[in-house]
Amino acid sequence: MDIEAISGAATVALTSTVVFLLIAKFWSALTRTVGSGPRFADSIMHEAAQRFRDELDKLSSSQSIYLGGALVFAMLFAAAYLLQAQALFAGYPHWQLYLQLGFLALALVFAAYQLGSTILAGRQVRFQRDANIAIGHQLHQISSGVTRVYHDVETTAGVVDHVVVGQNGIYAVNVVAKHGGKSNVVRLSDNALQFPNAKLQHSIVDIAARTSRLEKDFRKLLGHKIRVRSVIAVPGWDIGEQSSEQHLLVNERNVAMLRGWRDSSDHLLNEDVDALQKHLTAKCLRSA
Repeated sequence: MDIEAISGAATVALTSTVVFLLIAKFWSALTRTVGSGPRFADSIMHEAAQRFRDELDKLSSSQSIYLGGALVFAMLFAAAYLLQAQALFAGYPHWQLYLQLGFLALALVFAAYQLGSTILAGRQVRFQRDANIAIGHQLHQISSGVTRVYHDVETTAGVVDHVVVGQNGIYAVNVVAKHGGKSNVVRLSDNALQFPNAKLQHSIVDIAARTSRLEKDFRKLLGHKIRVRSVIAVPGWDIGEQSSEQHLLVNERNVAMLRGWRDSSDHLLNEDVDALQKHLTAKCLRSA
């Protein structure tokens, strides 16, 4: 196998693969932009982990494109080599051919890196999706009467994973998805979640900010003071000590505890519940 044959075949294959990837990326972006919304969008609300579902769809599409590109490259390289594409570089000095091969190798390394990054990101998003779905389904099971659950509620401080609204109060439920280890006990200390692995320590400052912003938005909507209680859900972990009274730490098995975390000041009037639920219903529509 000579250098001219390899360079010619690789150049044909890489050029064609780049064209394929550009067309595939353009088509993927076009299909997401044109007619990407669900039918009856005005009647369909966010499901649990909706933003992670959408992100996973995008990552899965990118992964398919990269894998398709790898297959196209392999097929075209084999075909170009068998069809003697070395004629493209006949008479070129070997140093130029090796330089060309070096560039091709860098392109292949970059493509492999992009594919690997997409696969790893997809695994993490899939884990976050499943963690949010687990908590969302448990919240739906404990809701009853006029109590309703809303998912992926946007605020200016970020997205609140789940919001529970009923006559007994309002709860902002944020999910922290972490892979477990040998000791699956998480503790809440001051403004951070303490995991056995020091690398997994997780600040809850952003969670407090989202909850505070949601409370301010609701106060502005209703015109009087109300309280939004902050619940932090860590699926798959056992719950240890909690030193903060500003947050309730739960997992997917004991999330029902939030129903007992209230006092008389948390109760809402029927008209307040109706106003909040109408506001959240409009805010969480897929077309919004």
